[in-house]
Amino acid sequence: QEKIDMSLYPVESIRNFSIIAHVDHGKSTLADRLLEITGTISKTDHNKQVLDKLQVERERGITVKAQSASLFYNHEGINYLLNLIDTPGHVDFSYEVSRSLSACQGVILVVDANEGIQAQTVANFYLAFEAQLSIIPVINKIDLKHADPERVEKQIETLFDIPTDECIRISAKQGTNVEKVLQKVIEKIPPPQCNTADPLKALVFDSTFDHYRGVVANIALFGGEIAKGQKIVSAHTKKSYEVNEVGILTPNEQPTPKLYAGQVGYLIAGMKEVTEAQIGDTLFLYKQPVEPLPGFKSAKPMVFAGMYPIDQTEYNNLKSALERLTLNDSSVTVHRDSSLALGAGWRLGFLGLLHMEVFNQRLEQEYNMSVILTAPTVPYKAVLSSAKLIKAYGKDQITIINPAQFPDKLSVSEYLEPTVLGTIVTPHEYIGKIITLCQDHRAVQKDMLYIDENRVMLKYLFPLNEIVVDFYDALKSLSSGYA
Repeated sequence: QEKIDMSLYPVESIRNFSIIAHVDHGKSTLADRLLEITGTISKTDHNKQVLDKLQVERERGITVKAQSASLFYNHEGINYLLNLIDTPGHVDFSYEVSRSLSACQGVILVVDANEGIQAQTVANFYLAFEAQLSIIPVINKIDLKHADPERVEKQIETLFDIPTDECIRISAKQGTNVEKVLQKVIEKIPPPQCNTADPLKALVFDSTFDHYRGVVANIALFGGEIAKGQKIVSAHTKKSYEVNEVGILTPNEQPTPKLYAGQVGYLIAGMKEVTEAQIGDTLFLYKQPVEPLPGFKSAKPMVFAGMYPIDQTEYNNLKSALERLTLNDSSVTVHRDSSLALGAGWRLGFLGLLHMEVFNQRLEQEYNMSVILTAPTVPYKAVLSSAKLIKAYGKDQITIINPAQFPDKLSVSEYLEPTVLGTIVTPHEYIGKIITLCQDHRAVQKDMLYIDENRVMLKYLFPLNEIVVDFYDALKSLSSGYA
């Protein structure tokens, strides 16, 4: 293959955009059509969800991981480079969406002409709106017989303040009007604000681990250029590396001699340890330091589980598998944990129950690791009252992780349990059910506030033990996914 000269695509002819939507509104199908129109993949009937590369995504028919692809498109005689990022729609993977948006200047907001606006449509819209991105509304599935695009256009106008004439009606499955979406992307979305003459500044927004080449980092260039053989430094770890390969994803990796400001691609630089490629890190040239980019807010885990190897001899293998997988899915939090029956293990925090299932499935499929998942524990504290015990422990407060170590209540003046302050935002029609749910979970109401005529914010003090397993999913199902 001849190598593509990326200098033919100056900043003003680059467009970086994401596709966002609720579950099952047709993001991946639209991505397939865009890839076909621009000739990135050939037109065949086998092209279904091309960007869903993981086995778990194929089996479940959902997108779990945001994937990017570079498209070349000629519009009115000018060659454009379009970087498309297909994102997950499920609420458990919203962290993937917020990270992808950091590499973009605009989004395509897909809404199903049958279903209309749903919970994740709203949530993802606000993510894009807060990041100040241009938004192109697209109404999909107009070929279905119950489709009602007029009703959906009115919803978009009332909820998001976008005039109805800006909506594009398409059918991603049949390819109707999809070309129009590409033209709108070029007209509506601004090129990235950066300059090739500036010093190199690259944001790592995703990374994977390859057994032969080490860490492969996905980068967005906010200034300068990068080529094979240059020496770069990570702002996070201060370590320096030599660049072995740079290139673009057309969905598969394609090496190029250089990448320039505004472009999105991948980089391999001999990072051996998974901890070195921090997501949200800034890379710059050796001896040309720059102000690091702001990075990402870390994700807040909602569901916890204990994970233990089936056999303790597997502990180290499981440890390295966990490290590699959390590099690829950085919204999982990991803490060391141990149990009397199962030995050494970890306490993992996930964004939801589906996230936990998918993570477990990926451990099995990609790393061949079978594990025991248990209901998680939370640590308690006991304030000791007997002088004998205080002397034995050397302090008057002890932390108990294991129920077997609970001291006798005669020798304890009080037990303490961890609590969290939870903020719930919900449409007002679900308030009654949600208040009952919170009371059932021993919660104490602290505050209640109307944000606007439809949405209410509740603040509760929860015992961590009550919400650590499935409170979040119960809340979602009570409120049809909106709370």
